[in-house]
Amino acid sequence: MIGLIIIIVIIIIGIKAYIDKQKRISNFKMPPDTRNLLTDNVAFYRNLNDARKIIFENRIKDFLQHVTITGIGTQVEDIDMILIASGAIIPIFAFDGWRYNNISEVLLYKDTFNEDYHAEGAERNILGMVGEGALQRQMILSQPSVRSSFKNTNDGHNTVIHEFVHLIDKADGAVDGIPEYLLARPYVLPWINIIHETIKEMKNSESPDINFYGATNDAEFFAVVSEYFFERPDELTTHHPELYKLLEKMFHP
Repeated sequence: MIGLIIIIVIIIIGIKAYIDKQKRISNFKMPPDTRNLLTDNVAFYRNLNDARKIIFENRIKDFLQHVTITGIGTQVEDIDMILIASGAIIPIFAFDGWRYNNISEVLLYKDTFNEDYHAEGAERNILGMVGEGALQRQMILSQPSVRSSFKNTNDGHNTVIHEFVHLIDKADGAVDGIPEYLLARPYVLPWINIIHETIKEMKNSESPDINFYGATNDAEFFAVVSEYFFERPDELTTHHPELYKLLEKMFHP
C-alpha cells in the first residue's frame, strides 16, 4: 500500500510539473525590443537574411520557453536573456528542430566564480561552467562575461558559445571533444588526429593563435575552436584550413 501511495504521489508531482511547464511556455513573452537587441549585439543575426532572421528569433524564443534563466546576486535583464539564447542557438542553427535536452536552467552570476560555484572569496576566475552533480541540467555563467562575449566579435572568445558547445558534446553521454551527433563516423578519426596535432603545435608555439586554454584537453579544444569558428572564420581558414573544414562539416552540414 505504501509503495502504491508513493507511486501516486510521484505521478501527481510529475503531472503538476508538466502543467506548470506548459503554462510557462504559453505565457512566455519575448522582450518587446528583441529585434533591436539582436541587431545591435549579435553579429551572427545581423549577417542572416530576413527569412532566416525570423527563424533565429523563433529558435531563441523556443529556447527561452524551455530554459529558465535565474539571476544569482544580480538582475536578469532582457539583454542577458537575448545573448544567452543567441549563444545557445548559434552552434545548432543549421540543425532544424534541435533542442537542448540536457539543460533546464542557466544560473547567471553577478561576476566570476570558483570551482565550488562561490561568487565571493579567492580563486574566482571561472566565467562559465556546465553544472555537474547537484547542478546537473544547469549551466552557470558570469553576467559580465556574457555581455563582453558579444561586444567584441573579432577576439575569437565567446563564453556562452563555449559552454553550449560543451552541452552539444555532452549530448552523446560523454564530454570528450567528439560530438557524435555532429560528426559522421568517417570523420571521427581525422577529427581526433587533428585535435592532437593542433594541441601539440599550440604547446610548441610561443604565441598560438588559438586560445591556449584549448590545449587543456580534447573537450576544451573543441569548445575553444568552436568559438574561433563562429567569431573569426576567415582567420581560422587561413591558419588552420583542415581544422576549419572539419568544423564546417559539423556545424554547417
